[in-house]
Amino acid sequence: MRDQGLSEAIRAAGGVSELARQIGISQPSVSNWARIPAERVVSVEAVTGIDRTVLRPDLYGATSIQPDDVDAARAQEYALLATLLMRAPDAALLSKLSRVRADPSPLGLAHAALAEAAEKNTADQVAREYFDLFIGLGRGELLPYGSYYLTGFLHERPLARLREDLAGFGIARGDGVVEPEDHAGILCEIMSGLAGGQLSAPADADRLIFEKHLKPWIGRFFADLENAEAANFYKQVGALGRSFVEIEKQAFDLPT
Repeated sequence: MRDQGLSEAIRAAGGVSELARQIGISQPSVSNWARIPAERVVSVEAVTGIDRTVLRPDLYGATSIQPDDVDAARAQEYALLATLLMRAPDAALLSKLSRVRADPSPLGLAHAALAEAAEKNTADQVAREYFDLFIGLGRGELLPYGSYYLTGFLHERPLARLREDLAGFGIARGDGVVEPEDHAGILCEIMSGLAGGQLSAPADADRLIFEKHLKPWIGRFFADLENAEAANFYKQVGALGRSFVEIEKQAFDLPT
């Protein structure tokens, strides 16, 4: 059954076939929609003139994230990425992610696509995907470590340099943590703590860690995750990470 937003879009366009033609996809694709996919909302809005808050009020409602506290928002983004990279999300987290609303920015659209992926996948499906991507029989499809991306090997000089900088800030690996500090998830967790103030460090510590230990490789990692053969739900995690890292690059490039 079509939801109200999709029905209004079809009516405004003059029918299913006409809506499909105007946004450049096949008629059967639109016929199979129960609601407008997150990645199509902007194009449907453009051709029909119907506001995205009407087309997908669950994604573009009044409760969209407001950038009142930039560092708190950054910390939240890093924390989400850290959580999804360190372990497969359970059913409760997938349910929470599926209800996330978004703004029309590139990062907002990445959130919207992640919400749709969370709604379409079960915890068991995502757990199998996580295993194939990051664990595997012998090794996963991807190795999410800075040393590997920068040298082709694990536990190399990039990890040693990271540990030296973290030690200078008084940041040590927690008890029971088995992954090295250059794991993408741990680096995102560190950045979350620095941005949000949970980790005590100089004001520019997040800039130093990002510029020296994330910027040279983590964008490539997220692009690889987005395009990985085993990725379905995690394709959208990769897209979100890639979009967010690009924002961080641009922000840190601004003069201080």
